[in-house]
Amino acid sequence: MTDRLVQPNDTALLLSRDHKRYLIRLLADGELHTHRGIIKHNDCIGGVWGREMKTHLGYPFLLLDPSTADLIQDIKRTTQIIFPKDVGYILLKLSIQPGVTVLEAGTGSGGLTLALARAAMPGGRVISYEVRPDMQNLARKNLDRVGLLDQVEFKLKDIAEGFDEDGVDAVFLDVPEPSNYLGVASRALRSGGYFGTLVPTTNQIQRLLDRMAEYPFGLIEVEELMLRGYKTVAQRLRPLDRMIGHTGYLLFARKFERAIIEDVPPEAPIASDDDLPDVG
Repeated sequence: MTDRLVQPNDTALLLSRDHKRYLIRLLADGELHTHRGIIKHNDCIGGVWGREMKTHLGYPFLLLDPSTADLIQDIKRTTQIIFPKDVGYILLKLSIQPGVTVLEAGTGSGGLTLALARAAMPGGRVISYEVRPDMQNLARKNLDRVGLLDQVEFKLKDIAEGFDEDGVDAVFLDVPEPSNYLGVASRALRSGGYFGTLVPTTNQIQRLLDRMAEYPFGLIEVEELMLRGYKTVAQRLRPLDRMIGHTGYLLFARKFERAIIEDVPPEAPIASDDDLPDVG
């Protein structure tokens, strides 16, 4: 397999030795001006990713194709975004894959929107609802900056009035009180569809659990993710002094036409391979 070459309009991450990061769209005849000199976009286009680029002053930068985590880290924001550690798990639990239709309520700065759009390509639809015009405009700029604006349909609307769509594959609520919108979420989902939300406090989770019995949801899970990095020196391998601890509680569920499976209490043991019957 040959290396993928850098193309015009690609989004690129240029990383300096002192860890300065520059996320840019590569345009014909464009230039990146840094504190260490100028890099011409034309010099980047047509070569392979992962190579060293030098400014006109001879200072080296590493040319990388950015990961989804890189893109989220570099978006402009005015409010807290959903952390990459939670974003990745959300994509898995909502089964976001090419071709799905997913609704998001609470666009914010567009961090999760960006990840949903990337995961649903090609052929998928991401429809994001927001009530604040300033936040929606910021999200539009963030997605345009990384070439994903055409992959998302933005709607300026209060979801208390209901979603415009129905029969969608997944719904994610990033709103202050998601328990108030379980009805509109369930009406928008197809049978068997995926529901998710993230809230910062246990009180909000309790309100969600109290109200979910009123709606056709099952297989409910409440989870919290911790992420601890390690010092990457072989002779001094140990946890870093700081870690990303609590960022929010995640709740996931599936929509059913009727309740046919009782939710398993959290204290129920999970069967191991040793518990499985012999079938030989």
